[in-house]
Order: sequence, then structure tokens, then C-alpha cells
Amino acid sequence: MNGNLYEMTAALNQLLKATSRSFYLTLRVLPARVRPQIGLAYLLARTTDTIADTELVPPAQRLDALQKLRERILGQSSAPLNFGELARQQGSPAEKMLLEKTEAGLALLQTLSPADLKLVRNVLNTITSGQEMDLQRFGSLGPTGSGPTGQQIIALESVAELDDYTYRVAGCVGEFWTKICRAHLFPKVKLDDERFIGDGVRLGKGLQLVNILRDLPVDLKNGRCYLPLQRLDEARLFPGTLLSFVNEKKFIPLFHEYLDKAESHLRAGWNYTNTLPFGQFRVRLACAWPILIGARTIEKLRAADMLELQRRVKVPRGEVRGILLRSLLACPLPSAWRKLYAAKAVASGAKLA
Repeated sequence: MNGNLYEMTAALNQLLKATSRSFYLTLRVLPARVRPQIGLAYLLARTTDTIADTELVPPAQRLDALQKLRERILGQSSAPLNFGELARQQGSPAEKMLLEKTEAGLALLQTLSPADLKLVRNVLNTITSGQEMDLQRFGSLGPTGSGPTGQQIIALESVAELDDYTYRVAGCVGEFWTKICRAHLFPKVKLDDERFIGDGVRLGKGLQLVNILRDLPVDLKNGRCYLPLQRLDEARLFPGTLLSFVNEKKFIPLFHEYLDKAESHLRAGWNYTNTLPFGQFRVRLACAWPILIGARTIEKLRAADMLELQRRVKVPRGEVRGILLRSLLACPLPSAWRKLYAAKAVASGAKLA
């Protein structure tokens, strides 16, 4: 283990806490041996995401910035980066600071072991490729809130495109997380690694799909539709009128099919938590929290009518605190733990597989 990794924690904490309170909580519960690598990968991914989402800057400029940052991450360039203009466009002080501290984050890459550096570079390369594809697909829409018409809404073309997108921006994170934890925390435990990694990928895909379904009204307002035209055509639906009340009977069944798919992925993620060695309480909790919150989000989306779906469905903070508390109490008890997600699935009416 590279001793310098422990020195990274203090430098990461301030930015991590400022940029994502929810992930900061997850990171804090992780074992110290994997916390710095995962935290650094997250910070650099947030940096690329911030660049991609700075809609006041032209898409070509954002693509150029992403390419330059990707080259630095991969060690293909040593040219200094100056994201001052991008930083000035940020409404969030935390995201402004994130861009201003890019060089510091890149410097921390050099403290990683060669094996960890390769994993971090691979996941960031994949995430960045997904962000670039998104920019190329939707970059012509203009700034968020510009009020595109139904004819201007751009949708993904196929089911394969959606699956590829969810892998690039989230499924690959499950793969990275699994390989880092496997190498540092339980390298000698006998597991079916192919299935274990596969469940980790599905966990990431499921969480991203929940985000897509939850954020559907906001994305449509901004001219984006992640539900593929292939499925919309089959249901005789159009992106511009997807959430119209007159389409409720056609839209709800399709929407619920995607909720079922997200739930199936999360169920694989729950299997992942039960595959972890029993002593890995911290990793199990860090994985379980987003799964259980995602499952509750699916419940609320499934119960929502068209009026509610036109607004962004969200799990209240009080419910989130309850989920955290119940998982902490159940973690040492295998039978109680296994029932945490089973209860969610039954409550939603889904069939357990």
C-alpha cells in the first residue's frame, strides 16, 4: 500500500464535502485503504462533469477542455490547464473551486500505486467519453432553460444507446469500485469475479437509470430525452408530448417498464452487497445506501400520477435518515440485512427474481 495515500485524505475532504454531501457521507464510511483512490476518482469525475455542464460556454470549447483534461489524466500531456473562464461561469462556489483546484487533483494522481492509477485512469476515461458523447448529441440545444420546443427535443435512438450511456457514466464506476475494493480489502477471498463485477456494473447502471427516470421532466424541458426513440415509436409516443395528459395511457406502461428495468439492476446490486465478505460492513453500507434510496425513489415514481411525474419526485430527507438508521441496525444481522431490499421490492409490487 502506498503510504502517500493516507496523506491525500485531508486534501480531498474539503472539496469532497463542498461538492457532494451525499457522496461525502458514503466516502466517510468506506475503509481508509480505499477512501483516497475512490475520493480522488470522484473529484476528477465531478470536474469533468462540471466542464460538460457549463452551458454558458460553447460546446466546442467544453469538448476541447474535456479533451485536454482527459490527456492530463491519462498522462498523455503535461501542458498546464487554465479553467479560469469556466470557473467564472459557475453559480456554485464549490464547483468554481473544483475547477480552480484541477491541477491539485491531477498532482494527487501521482501518489497512487501503478495498479490503482491504471484503474482510476480507466474509469475516468470511460466517464469522460460518455460526457463527450452527451455534448456531441445535445450540445446544439443551447443554454439550460432556453425553452426548446417539442420539435427541438433530441432523443437517444436505440435501447443499445441508452445501455451504453448508463455504462459509460455509471456502470463503469461499479466496475472500478469493485476492482479497487477487491484488490485492497479482500484479495484472497474466493468469489465468482465475473458475476461479482457484473453485479457491480448493474448497480451503477440501475442508479443512473433511476436518475434518468426521476429527472425526465427537467430533461425534456431542456430538450433532452434519454428514453430511446426505438421504444417511443413502438408506443406511438413523441418526446415533445411525452408527459402530456392525453398520452397517459400509453406513457405510464412504458415508464413502468423502465422502472422494472431499474429495479432489476438494483436487485443485482443488492445481490452484490450480499456477495461481499461478511466482515466488510463499511463497504456494504456504502453500497446499500444509494440502492435503498434508489429503490424508494422507484416506489414513489411508480405510485405517481402524470401531474406528479411532471415535477421532480424526490425522497424526503427524513426518509433518507430512516433508511440510513435501519441499514446501520441491520448490517450485523444477515437475515435482517437481506430483508431490507426485499421489503422495498415487495412494497413496490415487483416480482422478486
